[in-house]
Amino acid sequence: MVTILQKNSRFTFLILFLFLVSCSDNIEFSKYESLPNASWEANKNVSFKFEITDTISSKDLFINIRNNRNYAYSNLFVITELDFPNGTKIIDTLQYEMTDNFGKFLGKGFTDIKENKLFYKENKVFPLNGEYEFKVHQAMRKNGDLKVIPFLEGVQDVGFSIEKTE
Repeated sequence: MVTILQKNSRFTFLILFLFLVSCSDNIEFSKYESLPNASWEANKNVSFKFEITDTISSKDLFINIRNNRNYAYSNLFVITELDFPNGTKIIDTLQYEMTDNFGKFLGKGFTDIKENKLFYKENKVFPLNGEYEFKVHQAMRKNGDLKVIPFLEGVQDVGFSIEKTE
C-alpha cells in the first residue's frame, strides 16, 4: 500500500513540476479569436486591443495561427496594422511559410490542428503608454489571380501575443 502511495505522490509531483516549468513569465499578452467555420473571410480584420505601460523594455510580438488539414496552401499572406495611442499607424504586408518543402504542415500539434507562432516584430520597444490595437487580415490569392480568396478555409483561430525578450 505504501509503495502505491509513493508512486502516486511521485507522479503528482512530476505533473505539478511540468506544469510549473511550462508556464512562462515572459508572456505579457496573449489572446485568440476563433473564426466561424474555420474560415477566414477576406479583408475581415481580427483585432486585439492591449495596454502598454512599459516604454523601456523590448518585446517580441507574434501572430499565432491555428490551422487544420483543410488549409490548402504552403504559405500565408497577411496585412497587419498596429495602431498607437496617438493615432500613428504601422501597416505591413507579411508572408509566412506554413509547410515544409514536402508539404508537411509546420507548427506544433499532435492532431490535425497545427499551431504556428509567427514573428511579427522582434525586439519592439513601444514608445508610448496607453492602449494599442493590432489588426490582421488575410490577403491570400491564387497564383495569377488578382482577387483575394473570399474565404480562406482551414484557419481555425488567429491570435496575437507579446512576450518579454530574454
